[in-house]
Amino acid sequence: MQPDFKDKDTDVAAAATERSDDIAENIEQSQESTAPAHAVDGNALSGVYRLAGDLMARLLTVPDGDLVAEVVETAVKLLRDQTNRGDLKLISKSLKEIRYSLKVFAPYRETRKISIFGSARTPEDHADYRAAELFAKMMAKHGWMVTTGAGGGIMAAGHGGAGADPSFGLAIRLPFEQSTNVHIARDKKLINFKYFFTRKLMFVRSSHAIALFPGGFGTMDEGFEVLTLIQTGKSVPMPIVYIDPPGGTFWRKWLEYVEQELLTGRRLINPDDLRLFKVTDDVEEAVREVVKFYSNYHSVRYVRNDLAIRLHRRPTEAQLAAINDKFRHLSTGGPFTVGGPLPAERDEPALAAMPRLVFAFNKRDHGGLRILIDHLNDLP
Repeated sequence: MQPDFKDKDTDVAAAATERSDDIAENIEQSQESTAPAHAVDGNALSGVYRLAGDLMARLLTVPDGDLVAEVVETAVKLLRDQTNRGDLKLISKSLKEIRYSLKVFAPYRETRKISIFGSARTPEDHADYRAAELFAKMMAKHGWMVTTGAGGGIMAAGHGGAGADPSFGLAIRLPFEQSTNVHIARDKKLINFKYFFTRKLMFVRSSHAIALFPGGFGTMDEGFEVLTLIQTGKSVPMPIVYIDPPGGTFWRKWLEYVEQELLTGRRLINPDDLRLFKVTDDVEEAVREVVKFYSNYHSVRYVRNDLAIRLHRRPTEAQLAAINDKFRHLSTGGPFTVGGPLPAERDEPALAAMPRLVFAFNKRDHGGLRILIDHLNDLP
């Protein structure tokens, strides 16, 4: 078997039209496989170790080859561990999906992107559809790209409103319901996934904001997962907007549940956690919420115990004093300071000119961190 470095298995045309006759290929492995593993002969395994060692040594001579060598080492350990074939398929396919997705997104890393979630069953004449279409159109006018699940309903509305050029499609192969919408079909920015977990990773990792329109279990799952990731600091801060059409109550009633059951009734979340998202029935307000989030705030970088908030505008001495007074509870010790990039940020030279607000963040109060970011965005 010779290595094949072409992307034939994730070719754009195949990604747009693939419909396997084997339903098993469209279903994510959700249980451990009971298939017995094949034990590799000791002599054969020793030979594999030698070849892998030679490859890893050669990889150490090229930039970033050390990390690729770690991937090779991990892969070879799967043989040592006698991993069964079903589990090997899971690892192989998920790695392929992540690699290809990173390749597709790479040319657009400097462009802000928003992921839009909502029901695949929403008809074109529904108010939810029109609201999603208008929202995507307005975000595209602000220079943003729009990512959806590439299906029908709200997903089609998002791509239809934004247009094909600023659109990404992250499709999932299902044995029912899902088909690629006409706005993104056969586009080079369409990626076809077998696994939900790899797809969801790319939705969040390659987004700078999240918008949710009314939807079912999938939409609820996506919304709560993003909230969890930001609440726990596993994702960087970003705006999350829940959008109803004018006069709609879908998300307002969801918010009542969150406030009455999760907050007041059982105290399962903190009051500041409600600042992590916004519920509105005004599309223009939702657009303003997203765009304003990046009016002064740019991004964050954790460096050991410090958090560096990159800004477009440097706070004045008076503004810094006010920040130290109002937000001291977010720090585990020491004052907030303003300066240039930290030494560990040398790998992002494009951001070197930005001022930083640096402090020892407690890594716990992410609702409070969002309040700080809003404060920074309100600074003149």
